[in-house]
Amino acid sequence: MPDEIETLLRKAAGERNVIAMGGGLPSPRQFPRRALVEALADVVLQPAPQALQYAWPEGAEGLRERIAEHMRSRGAAVEPDHILVTSGAQQALMVAAQLLCPRGSRILTDPETYPGALELFRARGITPVPWTGAPSPDACAVYVMPAVGNPRGVAMSEEARHGLLASGLPILEDDAYGDLRFDGPGPRPLCADAADRVFFIGTFSKTLAPGLRVGWLVPPERFLEAAVRAKRDADLQANGLGQAIVERYLQGDDFARRLEKLRAFYRRRARRLASGVRRELPGWRFGFPEGGFALWLEPDAPDCPGGELGLLRAAIEEGVSFDPGSGFRPDRASHPLALRLCFSALDPDELAEGARRLARAWRRISARA
Repeated sequence: MPDEIETLLRKAAGERNVIAMGGGLPSPRQFPRRALVEALADVVLQPAPQALQYAWPEGAEGLRERIAEHMRSRGAAVEPDHILVTSGAQQALMVAAQLLCPRGSRILTDPETYPGALELFRARGITPVPWTGAPSPDACAVYVMPAVGNPRGVAMSEEARHGLLASGLPILEDDAYGDLRFDGPGPRPLCADAADRVFFIGTFSKTLAPGLRVGWLVPPERFLEAAVRAKRDADLQANGLGQAIVERYLQGDDFARRLEKLRAFYRRRARRLASGVRRELPGWRFGFPEGGFALWLEPDAPDCPGGELGLLRAAIEEGVSFDPGSGFRPDRASHPLALRLCFSALDPDELAEGARRLARAWRRISARA
């Protein structure tokens, strides 16, 4: 993101009186802290605690078996030996991009998508390009979030899904929010239908805790050895202690039941924020999300004095922050004003007050027009 926007957001994050409605953080109230402490004690107090020792780059065998079971429940028959445990989904994305996209290449993405992926591509000399669905033989791959997109929180349409599978292009399938669809488990992953060219990227950051830094990559079989080498060269192995905690947690907890509770929790938060936005900002448009952590908002009057930076400054002065829309756009060209508001980590009263503060900032900015 532009330096000035990042500076403002970092400063706001340190202010106790600012309601942070950006960032896409899971709710700290939903971290299974007691169960994680029990898992930690169990794996550390073993006579020979393997969790504290060096391990193989592909990850712990038991954890990969648990991940394979979970993916099978979603309709993807994945073998544990084809799974690579990574340091969060971001490293899985990095490994996939490294194997598929040389410097100077182009990668296709949705018109709005995960900023961390866009930043990674640009840092590696890969140009992200909005995908219109038309053939693009010069692209190295397509990056998508088919189960629950970021920032809009909706699934890829069946038409777009069929078109993507028919394109023949390599696919980076980011499933970060796939387990957090409000109506139940996510759809069948793309890798179940095109395992020979889909790199599946998963994570426990949204469903357990991001501090564990446990994600995974399922590359096409012909890329598996290269993916393991890239992982080994990057960090030897993902956090062994984090892997052991997650494996032990999954052995003792009903993870499917946990996901049901999380879906209901985040659905309630989404409804509360949507209600506040409709009340305080009636001239703003948004579609209610199918899952995830946020609303994507666009005003009916997109011309804003000072642009998104001016609105962000005014909002922080009123005591609220948000994610500017430009960070989600691959082309970074001039677009109508938009922003992402996250409901995931805030209490209901904070969501209502955050909407009020944002409305005050918008009225201040609009009065200058």
